[in-house]
Amino acid sequence: MMDRCYLAVDIGASSGRHMLAWKENGQIRMEEIYRFSNGMDQINGHLCWDLERLYQEVVNGMKKCSDMGRNPVSMAIDTWAVDYVLMDKDGGIVGNTYGYRDSRTKGMDEVVSRYISPQELYKRTGIQKQIFNTIYQLTAVKEQEPELLEQAQRLLLIPDYLAYRLTGNARTEYTNATTTQLVSPKTKDWDYELMERLGIPSRLFTEITMAGTPVGFLKKELADEIGLNLEVIQAGSHDTASAVAAVSAKGEDFLYISSGTWSLMGVELEEADCSEESRKANMTNEGGYEYRWRFLKNIMGLWMIQSVRHEYDDQYSFAQFCELAAEQAAFPSRVDVNDQRFLAPASMINAVKEACRETGQIVPKTCGELAAVIYRSLADSYHKAAQEIEHITGKTYSAVHIVGGGANADYLSRLTADSTGKTVYSGPSEATAIGNLIVQMIRQGEFASLSKAREAVAASFEMKKFEPVKY
Repeated sequence: MMDRCYLAVDIGASSGRHMLAWKENGQIRMEEIYRFSNGMDQINGHLCWDLERLYQEVVNGMKKCSDMGRNPVSMAIDTWAVDYVLMDKDGGIVGNTYGYRDSRTKGMDEVVSRYISPQELYKRTGIQKQIFNTIYQLTAVKEQEPELLEQAQRLLLIPDYLAYRLTGNARTEYTNATTTQLVSPKTKDWDYELMERLGIPSRLFTEITMAGTPVGFLKKELADEIGLNLEVIQAGSHDTASAVAAVSAKGEDFLYISSGTWSLMGVELEEADCSEESRKANMTNEGGYEYRWRFLKNIMGLWMIQSVRHEYDDQYSFAQFCELAAEQAAFPSRVDVNDQRFLAPASMINAVKEACRETGQIVPKTCGELAAVIYRSLADSYHKAAQEIEHITGKTYSAVHIVGGGANADYLSRLTADSTGKTVYSGPSEATAIGNLIVQMIRQGEFASLSKAREAVAASFEMKKFEPVKY
């Protein structure tokens, strides 16, 4: 049954897990074998990642796999986007590994605009303006810590760095590379001319390769320590790229929401849309598996609910938050979930209240009222994004596929169906890990194509259907 199994290491901003998968009777079977916590640390007033801790957790999960007697064919790592590691010639880390919610990038968009206009930057890259994009993070280094760029000899994004630690080989995976806002959608390679204009050293960047490309086998000493000698493969190392690969929609045209800390709502395109209309709508063109384009909008997502939950000392489960919100379904206030105030506030509760107060709305007081405001506001934002996508693409989409952890929030799925007027299919909740795994399985011939793998996903995992209520 498990003669040929595969290992996905799926790391999010708050937790990570190791998932084993294998094919059985044409279906995909999965088992979580290890889970660990993650989060940014405060270091001298900055939000940073502890890469050594993350690497050790990756190794710990692989040891658990070995202890269970499992010997995967391959493994791959996916994480969040945009964050990176600067390295010296010996592979050591240079400076801090900053997290995308760190405030040091404030005002860096203005610095970048001295060298290239927002209009030209979008035309060159197709990536929406987000102040945490790698282009602004590196501009912050150039402005605030220029000595780090002089010392550094290489830059790797987080999943590529972890793969480097495992194998000793430095590769840059395509889907994640596109989120840096330093890749040309025409050449599908680094935009070296753009780097030169911005004063970002091009020597830092390694060759871009596609998901499914081998990185290498584990270093011998590590393989001996773990008890496994498996090959490391590049998955769609941006977690959203992996999640979208696992969307089990029939046909080529579908709307999706990769729902988790962020909500990424979009469609798949054959060519990037770098038009001025798309820029003004704040749409982005991120790389997908096999050079598909994920034409989508970043929406703040369940980060807001997670933050409120923490402020209530995690006394309520996410399911209970949905129940509390449903009890306050008539509460009328809404907020713009993409307001920058919600990116990393000292108190999410106070940020939501202040936003309601400033717009003359009723200020939520209870946990249920806060949850109602956030869930309703998210559903409204999905409706608006769907309208924008349909207008720009000239297509009408009858259904929305919600994948990722947010697919478990039935209340939000119902609100999304009602708000958009579209049928909503929720699931699978483990889409990111599944997408990671099916890229590995396609490479080994378990599936003939992505479409065949998606058919297997539909046959293997539960989907819930929500029809819009007609008023």
